Amino acid sequence: MRFQTKIEAIEYYLPKNTLSNENLIEEMNLQWSSEEIYRKTGISSRHIADAFETSTDLGIKAAQQLLSAGICRADDVDFLLFCTQSPDYFLPASACLIHHQLKLRADCGAVDFNQGCSGFIYGLAIAKGLIESGMARKVLLLAAETYSKYINSQDRSTRTIFGDGAAAVLLVASSSSGLGSVVVGTDGVGAENLIVPAGGARNPIRNEQLIEQADENGNIRSKANLYMNGPEIFNFTLRVVPKVVQDILDRENKTIDQIDYFIFHQANKFILDHLRKKLKIAEEKFWIDLSECGNTVSASIPIAIKMALDAGKIKAGDQVMLVGFGVGYSWGACLIEI
Repeated sequence: MRFQTKIEAIEYYLPKNTLSNENLIEEMNLQWSSEEIYRKTGISSRHIADAFETSTDLGIKAAQQLLSAGICRADDVDFLLFCTQSPDYFLPASACLIHHQLKLRADCGAVDFNQGCSGFIYGLAIAKGLIESGMARKVLLLAAETYSKYINSQDRSTRTIFGDGAAAVLLVASSSSGLGSVVVGTDGVGAENLIVPAGGARNPIRNEQLIEQADENGNIRSKANLYMNGPEIFNFTLRVVPKVVQDILDRENKTIDQIDYFIFHQANKFILDHLRKKLKIAEEKFWIDLSECGNTVSASIPIAIKMALDAGKIKAGDQVMLVGFGVGYSWGACLIEI
């Protein structure tokens, strides 16, 4: 019997510390109001990891929440996928550390992948391949980010947007439909528009890489900090997302009106509003809510799915389109049945 792939359960975890708009205004001596920040970003507050709390720690807590719900035992997991751009170490893989902490079987595969804003869609594609090839029956997909560790405290362009968080998703082999078509894409020409320039093998940390400089907008950062070219990311998003949405519709032989709900990577309200209007998606069928967590990168889509389920915006049987886009450049989309 040929199995299909189904999302069985989703849980998420957000760090205890929060950073509100009011905190940002005070710490950075901003001339903006809390309402102005919210109006542009859609964010009121972000969760920020402790100094010694890593993406691995967040991922473990999200996974423990999922496993403690009784839907799946640790012994049942055949493969662990961990998406992060903020690993504990260059090596070993964080997935191996998580595997140990969760006490998964020795014959359970475990691997990291570094993909960012489109990472959840890529993770679904990998899980689908593992399950539908017969290599695994249950795949635990974790996405966790602590971008706050890369952000300069005086960089308004990034500090207002990003928050830390993690999500755990259980994917299982099923006789019924669940995860439909998946499309991914890449264009490395935009790599330098969302990047931490120093710290890897290409550009190791040296004293000169730690020198902080102000840009033309007054944002302060060093080469060891996260840099984002907001206008270029925005242009890339408007160029790519409508095409990948249409690609999924064509593959599924559906029109946009036949999709019950849309959950995109929760980048910021400004981008999401423009995409919704460009695609002519009804407001009531489109999720925007990053007000209390900010942009959690690869974890944003699964967190949004769980929030939408809890809010009653989506229900069993609904056809939901998921779309991720950003750092790389990379993008992906898929159709799932709840």
